[in-house]
Amino acid sequence: MNYKDILADITDKKTSPIYFLVGEEPYYIDKLCNEFSNKLIKKEERDFNQVVFYGKDTNIEEIILECKQFPFGAEKRLVIIKEAQSLKNIELLDSYFDNPQLTTVLVIAYKKKSIDKRKKFGKNLNKKTIVFESSKIYDNQIPTWILNYLNKKEFKIENNAIAILTEHIGANLSKIANELEKLMLVVPKNKKISNQDIELHIGISKDFNIFELQNEIGKRNIYKTNQIIQFFSKNTKNYHIVSIIGSLFSFFQKLLTYHFTENKSKSNIASVLQINPYFINQYEKGANNYSKKQIFKIIEYLKEYDLKSKGVMNKSFTQNHLLQELIFKILHA
Repeated sequence: MNYKDILADITDKKTSPIYFLVGEEPYYIDKLCNEFSNKLIKKEERDFNQVVFYGKDTNIEEIILECKQFPFGAEKRLVIIKEAQSLKNIELLDSYFDNPQLTTVLVIAYKKKSIDKRKKFGKNLNKKTIVFESSKIYDNQIPTWILNYLNKKEFKIENNAIAILTEHIGANLSKIANELEKLMLVVPKNKKISNQDIELHIGISKDFNIFELQNEIGKRNIYKTNQIIQFFSKNTKNYHIVSIIGSLFSFFQKLLTYHFTENKSKSNIASVLQINPYFINQYEKGANNYSKKQIFKIIEYLKEYDLKSKGVMNKSFTQNHLLQELIFKILHA
């Protein structure tokens, strides 16, 4: 069952006895748990009819005993197991799945892991429970996710602002949603959320971030690139060399793919590189400034300095020294 269908179940009070929420993306699992908790049982009935367990602090016997209880002064009871991936012997719940208490709604939140569907317990889940699988969202899907999130609330955002949020936060949907909620409190609906808003209210610099570093390296802008590197050198906690190298490795891999892609139409490049079409111009400029041969050399540099940043064949150079040396070699490849 999909996310919207389960929301409809909760709203219409037409719930099934057991919901198994599983997957690597915790955002939607947490959202559904909150919806069950806030909407299924009336506020005045929750003290006697709503129970929340945490996997590491409970056991199967306690859960089944609670599920078998009848509601008190209400139509249904709600039992939620959070962090169910930490629950020992979870497969023993299979016996309850065979004969669930119909007046109890059991919600199992099994996050950041998957269930082995080859085993008996995994095979039985789809037969005996309502399963919602929350798949991990990919980096290239984040810009669209941000746009959709804001559109539903009738807010708009500039493309550069999306890029900064994506590069700084990554694919952490919960964190992105929290930051967007902050912005929506201070930016009026009739104004697009901008780089300046992000810098002022979240603290992410519009000029000094990994996205801008990639952009300036792609343009071979030596002066601006060195400015950003100097800023990073003073903020190593937020801009660690390992994450910087990882981002640059991804950038140059995409540049190489761009070179080898014959059909360079915007729609095809966006699909092949798995990027938002807005960012294609960055890769066009980068491909013009770096040949295939240069990119191969740069990828070797990145591998070399990744090892050095982790202490391999490097006993004395600091992160700042390594980063400055790496960027010099990239710009002069």
